[in-house]
Amino acid sequence: MTNEWKANAMDSRTSARQLKEYVGASDIYINGSFRPAARQMDVLEKATGITLGSVGLGGSDDLDSAVEAAEDAQKEWAAHPYSTRAEFMHEVASRLADHTDELVELIMRETGSIRGKAEYEVAASLDELRAAASLATHPLGEVLASQDPARLSLSVREPVGVIGLITPWNFPLVLAMRVIAPAIALGNSVILKPSPETPLSGGLFIAALFHEAGAPAGVFQVLCGEQTFSEALVAHPGIKMVHFTGSTGVGSQIAATAGGLLKRVSLELGGNNAFVVLSDADPEYASMLGAWSSFHYQGQTCISAGRHLVHSSLIDAYTEAIARRAREIQVGDPVDGTNGLGPMINERQAARADDLLARSIALGAQVVTGGRRDGLFFQPTVLSGVTREMPIWTEEVFAPIVPIMAFEDDAEAVGLVNESHYGLVNAVVTEDEAKGRRFARASRSGMVHINDATPIDEAVAPFGGISASGYGGRSGGLANIEEFTERKWISVRQGRTEYPY
Repeated sequence: MTNEWKANAMDSRTSARQLKEYVGASDIYINGSFRPAARQMDVLEKATGITLGSVGLGGSDDLDSAVEAAEDAQKEWAAHPYSTRAEFMHEVASRLADHTDELVELIMRETGSIRGKAEYEVAASLDELRAAASLATHPLGEVLASQDPARLSLSVREPVGVIGLITPWNFPLVLAMRVIAPAIALGNSVILKPSPETPLSGGLFIAALFHEAGAPAGVFQVLCGEQTFSEALVAHPGIKMVHFTGSTGVGSQIAATAGGLLKRVSLELGGNNAFVVLSDADPEYASMLGAWSSFHYQGQTCISAGRHLVHSSLIDAYTEAIARRAREIQVGDPVDGTNGLGPMINERQAARADDLLARSIALGAQVVTGGRRDGLFFQPTVLSGVTREMPIWTEEVFAPIVPIMAFEDDAEAVGLVNESHYGLVNAVVTEDEAKGRRFARASRSGMVHINDATPIDEAVAPFGGISASGYGGRSGGLANIEEFTERKWISVRQGRTEYPY
């Protein structure tokens, strides 16, 4: 089978103006075309509140049409040779690279992030597409041992089918692409439902890129929607697998629904991640890693550090150093270019941070710096005197707040880290690499970084958590094969055999 998708690809590079026309008002993307929707929703720039545009909201009929198209397209797409799927991933990457500038600007405005974060998203998404291209060429089977020498026993991997993808607002492009790219490269089709906060950079812009690259109709589709639409997507009988990135509470509801339907589900959930400074660490260097771990993108990522555990001998120096760094960060409109932090995503998230802070202060936490906000602009905050009973310690923070607690020895630090019901990522700073490795092995989490910050992600590394932070699998590298394919046993009888009857 030839690369038929090439016939649909645009011969010349589309201008930024033309690409934006695809992401027009009231659009959804179904079966290879942008269509008007019955209902619309405005999309706001987070720093200013101005309207960036509007998107269409999908309904039940739209979902049925998308699933039907996805089922038909997936079978044909999976039958293409690996070279077709690999080349297509490279083509999408090429189109993404061409539109980097306008996408960076859109991410900044739609998510409230600084330029560096937006540029990271585009670069990381390019990595995901290129890694997925190589994934398509990887062996998808193995020869198994058999008790019968006349039986050839094989384990093969086949696509799951139609995957329903629900993504968050904080890293809308890369958290979508880390599923879309490997899933499609391995022969699946994907229906994406982006967050209502970021349906452009996290949804329709991606659809425009795939459309420009000549994606076969139905292989990739985008429908924006509200909570009821997400529920319908999870429950739809044509969706064979649901991948969700978001809060632990919503993930638990999705798992309950999918479990009742005996449907495959993969959940990347929240985290209350620990940043640990051992007694031999350099407190100044550790404060830089700690500040980045908690303040980047206003602390609004699942891999931000929500708990800072510092050896008692270093706690004063560390607190002073990280508070100084917090005071030096300028907060304001990220498009300005001089600000280090932008706005919180919405009033609900900002008010939640206020509440966590107020309840913890009432229990004795002390504000070293920060502790206030102006609208959605939350000042980087450092807290001392934090105890294990405070909500700022036990709950996921998701705000630019650093709660600090002292410990006396490494065993106590490990115990404090592991008492959380979350288990996504932890980081430890030490001059003794062997000690760091021992800490990593003892830490109950899906990921541990030694002498580095908590917010690390690479396209070829297995990303995910345990307990309340994750359920179902890992994304990244060869883990994607486990994630987006099903295992099948095939045996071949060589010659004839005899059974009793």
